[in-house]
Amino acid sequence: MSYYTQSLLASDQGILQRTTACAASEGISDPQFWAQQRMWQLSAQPGWDAAYASAIAAGVAHPGVSDAVVSDPMILSAVQALHAAETPPVE
Repeated sequence: MSYYTQSLLASDQGILQRTTACAASEGISDPQFWAQQRMWQLSAQPGWDAAYASAIAAGVAHPGVSDAVVSDPMILSAVQALHAAETPPVE
């Protein structure tokens, strides 16, 4: 993982918007704030950095908006995992 690539990914507005949409569909309150606060955690998800770096190397103009780079299922999996880790279990 390149920290520079991770930093680019963490500041990518396309990924932020897609993650916000996912968080909203998962019922997370204030999904945009939630996503903004977790962009660094999201950018460190397994496979995200490599996919993003490959897209940059291939000349993809806006890798954050491309489902072919970081897919919607990758985003959903990360959002669900991060949200579950911070949500206390229901007894």
